[in-house]
Amino acid sequence: MPPSDPGSGAGTGERDDDVAQLLPDIAALAAGLDAVDYLTDLGLATALFLAVRLRQPLLLEGEPGVGKTAAAQALARLLQTPLFRLQCYEGIDAAEALYEWDHPRQLLAVRLAEARHAEVAEADLYGPQYLLRRPLLAAIAHPGPRPAVLLLDEIDRADAEFEAFTFQALAEAAVSIPELGTVRATHPPVVVLTSNRTRDLHDALTRRCLYHWIDHPAPERVAEIVRRRVPGSDEPLVHDATAAIGRLRALDLVKPPGIAEAIDWVTALSLLGVRRLDPAAVAATWGAVLKNRDDLDVAADRGAAWLAGAGRG
Repeated sequence: MPPSDPGSGAGTGERDDDVAQLLPDIAALAAGLDAVDYLTDLGLATALFLAVRLRQPLLLEGEPGVGKTAAAQALARLLQTPLFRLQCYEGIDAAEALYEWDHPRQLLAVRLAEARHAEVAEADLYGPQYLLRRPLLAAIAHPGPRPAVLLLDEIDRADAEFEAFTFQALAEAAVSIPELGTVRATHPPVVVLTSNRTRDLHDALTRRCLYHWIDHPAPERVAEIVRRRVPGSDEPLVHDATAAIGRLRALDLVKPPGIAEAIDWVTALSLLGVRRLDPAAVAATWGAVLKNRDDLDVAADRGAAWLAGAGRG
């Protein structure tokens, strides 16, 4: 990977035209996401459209399980471009985001050279073939023709220092590698950040981002998503399960079930041959929808019959 020309911007105009032709307006983006099985509303579609067309990072917040990560994944499918995902956590460092040198391969190269009585220059050991690209560098170095999608998942779990470092690299769309030079993006990635609000993000970050809050969708929308993700599931079961998810979310739970749990539950029930939710089916599959011991106790106190919708017409 040779150092890029700091002033290089070749292809950017063509890239913009290509993306603009693919996504001329918000309706086209929403229809495109629908085609890749991601259902969105006008607010989220607008935020994603602006992130792509303005090349401005998009910060998505919302409860776990409302589809923040899936939005970035669907956007990559729509753009037919790679998705590079960096899962953030407490203590994550720059190497995890940018690059590392493949030390085992470097050591092997030295030993092979020694066996051949040859010399290895230090510069030979720090070539592109020994560079392990992590998500941020991979997204910046992506050659196109369309920009990659870079997902910084749960950025709120990272330290504030890492948050600042990452965003500075993205703002410059360039990474400096001492042994190789500067890698500057010719196709700056579309950046989506997600946060579960475990801490407040720095003002410098939020000011530079577009922002959108994703609410948990209404039961009708959840049912529509489940139908897409669990094809062949019985309609009464989908209706019953999504209604039950709504009942659970009304309880005071530590981890209220989200869309992913609804999909998992209907998938499990369908596999078991259940066509309509009943107390026995609920009692057998608590673990597919509730993932916390205290939540299991709370729901069990209300009873499997209540969750199954006892008394429904």
